[in-house]
Amino acid sequence: MGVVRDDDGWRVPDELWTKVEPLLPPRPEHPLGCHNPRTPDRQAMDGILLVLRTGMQWRALKATGICGPSSAYRRFREWLEAGVFWEFWRQGLLMYEALEGIDWEWLAVDGAQGKAPLGGEKTGPNPTDRGKKGSKRSVLCDGRGVPIGLVVGGANTNDHKLLRQTLESIPVPRPGSTSQQPQGLCLDAGYDYDEVRRVAEDFGLTLHVRPRDYRTREVERCAHKKARRWVVERAHSWHNRFRRILVRWEKREDTWLAMLHLACGVIAWFHRVLPE
Repeated sequence: MGVVRDDDGWRVPDELWTKVEPLLPPRPEHPLGCHNPRTPDRQAMDGILLVLRTGMQWRALKATGICGPSSAYRRFREWLEAGVFWEFWRQGLLMYEALEGIDWEWLAVDGAQGKAPLGGEKTGPNPTDRGKKGSKRSVLCDGRGVPIGLVVGGANTNDHKLLRQTLESIPVPRPGSTSQQPQGLCLDAGYDYDEVRRVAEDFGLTLHVRPRDYRTREVERCAHKKARRWVVERAHSWHNRFRRILVRWEKREDTWLAMLHLACGVIAWFHRVLPE
């Protein structure tokens, strides 16, 4: 995915580090004025990225020699509170907009649910896993599949209930929709509700939603039209390659979102090298 170096395959590459380092807050002062040498920030980020990519437990970092588990998690929490991961995603989208331009013409939203064995905030009974705890992420992507909006909820939350929050979560300015440059919002049949139509109208979006009473003749009549919803499935596939996201181990909502924001940022910075 373009996020590795040639040494051991799990380190933060130089190109990515030059984007992350300016976002890090200054080193906090120790209350006693002295302490053991602080783990370098880059080593801590190596450890955080390793946890994100493999889904390993924080304490398993001790065996890797990359970074101590306490140092990595403590730095993760410091950077979360400073908004580093959200800002990393935002900066990646600004770069993407400058180089290629976000494809606002065809937007797509869909939810993906996964297991949350430890439960925690924003989890709920998973309707597809015998009521075990699960979490859902609702992702908004542009016409190329790059995630530009994201919120989380319990696995039992209907996708359409998260739509407004998902559209509000875009971290970069969204241009207005005009008759010359309309913005389409592509959704599956799970969004075929009047509430969704009102949300689309509020945001000035042209709704393209597959109705729940879809018929074969309608498929045949529209066969010449290019499907647009598939790009959000690509976005979810990219997310699932980060194993910490595939199964949620964070009990706290903020740490869960931080992992998701970091993954979104990596995708935004490196989407050009991701497979089509």
